[in-house]
Amino acid sequence: MRQTLLLDPVRLLISRDQEPNDGGAALIQDGVLVAFDDEARQQASTLGVAPDPRPGQILAPCLVDPHSVLDRPFSGAAETLLSLRHAAARAGYGQVALLPRANSWRDRVERLQGFAGEDSDVRVHLWGGFSLEGRGEQLSAHGDLLDQGACGLAEDDACPPIALLQRALVLGEMGEAPVLLAPRDPGIQGDGLVREGVATLRAGWTPDPVASETLPLGQLLDLQRQFPQRRLRLMNLSTAAAVSQLAAASVRPQASVCWWHLVSDHSRLSPTEMGWSMTPSLGAPEDREALIQALGAGVIQAVAVHAVPIDEEDCLLPPDQRKRGLAGHQLVLPALWQTLVLERGWTIRQLWEVLSFGPSRLLGRPEERLETGSRRWLLFDPEHSWRMDRRDPDQPRAANQPWQGLMLQGRVTSSGLRSPGNRCD
Repeated sequence: MRQTLLLDPVRLLISRDQEPNDGGAALIQDGVLVAFDDEARQQASTLGVAPDPRPGQILAPCLVDPHSVLDRPFSGAAETLLSLRHAAARAGYGQVALLPRANSWRDRVERLQGFAGEDSDVRVHLWGGFSLEGRGEQLSAHGDLLDQGACGLAEDDACPPIALLQRALVLGEMGEAPVLLAPRDPGIQGDGLVREGVATLRAGWTPDPVASETLPLGQLLDLQRQFPQRRLRLMNLSTAAAVSQLAAASVRPQASVCWWHLVSDHSRLSPTEMGWSMTPSLGAPEDREALIQALGAGVIQAVAVHAVPIDEEDCLLPPDQRKRGLAGHQLVLPALWQTLVLERGWTIRQLWEVLSFGPSRLLGRPEERLETGSRRWLLFDPEHSWRMDRRDPDQPRAANQPWQGLMLQGRVTSSGLRSPGNRCD
C-alpha cells in the first residue's frame, strides 16, 4: 500500500482484550498504521484524504503459525525460506515457526543460522531439535539451542521414547521454554492411512488405530502431571478420544490442531483428492466435531497450518507412498471463516483467538495486536471471491495444495507485512 488511505468504516479488531468495532476507522500511510477511529478521521481530514468505506472487511492483527515444515530452506524445489515468507505475508501470517525436520536437522546451534530475514516483516521462529537427528536416541544440547535463539524444543511427528523424554524433563535444560511433541506412535499406526472405523474399512483404506494417538498421549499427560513446571505442548491432536483425554487431565498442556482436520474428514473427500495423505491421519466426522468443540472451549488453544511442502514429482505418487501433509497458508483463514464463523456462529475475536493470540502463547511469544507505527496488520474481505491457482506468484510454490481450480470465498486482500516480492494492494 503506497498511499495514504482512510478505511472508514471498517470492522476493527485491535487486540485480544478489546471487542471488535464494526464502525471503526484506520489511517494507513505507506503500509504503516497511523491512527484509529476519531483520531484517524481528524488526521485524514487535515490531509484531505476521503474515506474509503470497507464496512464488511476486517482490519486485524497478523496470524501466527506455530509449526510448519521446510525441508530445504535455501534450495528447495517445493518451497524456500524466501518463497514461504512471501506467501505467508500475502496470507496475513506475521509469524511462522519451523519444526526442526530438514535435510540438515536443526539440532545443532550452527543449523539455526541464516534465517533472520532483515528485509521481511514475517518473523520466522525455529524449533530446536529435541534429539539428535530426530532419532530419539540422544538428547541435543538443549541449553545451547535455546541460548542461540530456538523458540523451544520439538521432535518430529511422533513421540520420542518416554525414557528419553523423562530424562530431559529431569535435567530441565529447557527451563521455561516450550517442548512441542506429537502424541503419535508410528509402531501402532503401522501402514494405516486413515483413522480406523467402519467407513474406513468399507472404503478399503488401511486403518490407523485410535490407540496410535491415545496411548502416547496418556504417557505425555502423565509426564506433564509429574513435571508441572515444564511447558509441554501437544502437536496436532486429531481424534475425539484424544480430546476427551486432554479435557480430563489434571494438568493440561497447551495443544494445537492442524487446520485441515477442522474442515475435512474422511466423509468429505473423494478418493482422488489431495487431502487424504496426512499426519496425523484424517478422522471421521465425529473426530472433526470434537476438535472444533475443544477449540471453542479452550481445551485446544491453537490452529496450526503445519504446512509440509512437496513438489510436483512427489505429488504424482499414490497417497500411501508420498510424503504426508498439505501446504497453503492462504487457505486457512478463508476456510475457517466458512467453517467456524458462517456455519457455527463464532465471533471475529474467537477466530483470532485460535489463529493468532493462542498460537502466540503456545510459542511463548507476545500476542499480536494493532499498534500505531506498525506494519503488522491484515485486511480480510469475507466476500472476496477468487480461484485457487498455485501458479499465482503470490501463492506458495508447493504442489500439494488442496482445492486446485475451485472458486473460494474470503481472502486477505492486503497486509502491511513487507517481504521480498510482496505487494500491498
